[in-house]
Amino acid sequence: MSTQTAVLVDAIRTGSGKGKPGGSLSGVHPADLLAQVLTALLERNGLESTQIDDVIAGCVSQAGEQTGNIGRTALLAAGFDESVPGMTIDRQCGSSQQAATFAASGVASGLYDVVIAAGVESMSRVPLGSAAGGQHPLGSTGIRARYPEGLVNQGVSAELIATKWGFDREQLDAFSAESHRRAAAAWAAGDFANEVVQIAVTGADGAHGHFATDETVRPMTTAEGLAGLGPAFRTDALAARFPELGWSITAGNSSPLTDAASAALIMSESRALELGLTPRARFHSFAVVGDDPLYMLTGPIPATHKVLERSGLSFGDLDAYEVNEAFASVPLAWAHEFDADPAKLNSRGGAIALGHAVGASGTRLLTTMLNHLEATGGRYGLQVMCEGGGTANATIIERL
Repeated sequence: MSTQTAVLVDAIRTGSGKGKPGGSLSGVHPADLLAQVLTALLERNGLESTQIDDVIAGCVSQAGEQTGNIGRTALLAAGFDESVPGMTIDRQCGSSQQAATFAASGVASGLYDVVIAAGVESMSRVPLGSAAGGQHPLGSTGIRARYPEGLVNQGVSAELIATKWGFDREQLDAFSAESHRRAAAAWAAGDFANEVVQIAVTGADGAHGHFATDETVRPMTTAEGLAGLGPAFRTDALAARFPELGWSITAGNSSPLTDAASAALIMSESRALELGLTPRARFHSFAVVGDDPLYMLTGPIPATHKVLERSGLSFGDLDAYEVNEAFASVPLAWAHEFDADPAKLNSRGGAIALGHAVGASGTRLLTTMLNHLEATGGRYGLQVMCEGGGTANATIIERL
């Protein structure tokens, strides 16, 4: 196998549906949701399914309708030739970002010529945590012995981060309101037109229609309005354990539960040119790290340091950064660490507004960052994702 340049030829996503019964995508089976994205990706690029070497899909709650290797079931639902393989991976919120890393690495090594990295999560049909089946995933003897006081959920980790970095409720709510403002402005300007594909849906009344928007965006959101929301994760037991916390994480400064799917078409540069396709970016550098599982969501900081070291670039070389907004305290802490330009951070809004369909978020961020670099003429974009359990992925792409 020879070394090849891995390039990004296309990237698309669905709009974000509210991840609860009655959400616009809640009537779509998750395999069918991803299938429609896979079909659109082939059609947009004039490809046959037999030209795809593999489909690598991220999905976090692999339970119920999302079991049985949804990467494979989705491609079969899309009508792909039975000879096309598929697989499903779980690196928590970074699952589809890791799928893109595996896909690009496979191309670079010569294992693949053409591969699709994708992700899907239907949080309305398969609620977050369903895969645990009522069991405690961190209940092993070894984990309990190592962390005798117990690890916490991500909301409490977000509280710990806010307190450690000194972010108050007003700062968190202001950041969140700005996410909605940017997302609404991007929709009004047509910035998402090249990335959001229409999805066929059936409403509760049986009527057929199409969905192609982000219904999680609330254009009228203000910091003042968010200030009225109560803490989402405080309990008496946790308050006693962590008396230093201000309990400022609310539903308003957290990402909403979401249904969505996304996908990226990744090839060797030579194969893309043979097929008459234009590479839009190349994969420049990757990194993945582990970090403190109590703080859990601080991983983007060491992941960024590591990917910059590997890339040979300086932070100042970056023209855009997509840092997943699981909670407002996460990108704020990251931005503080790197003295980041706020204008370059999630310029079209982040997950607080656009939603966080956990398995799909990695390739969703990649899709948005690619289109933003093209629209602004930027060269280098950094994508970094916090993940459950205290890991994080970082990816740098170079626009071509």
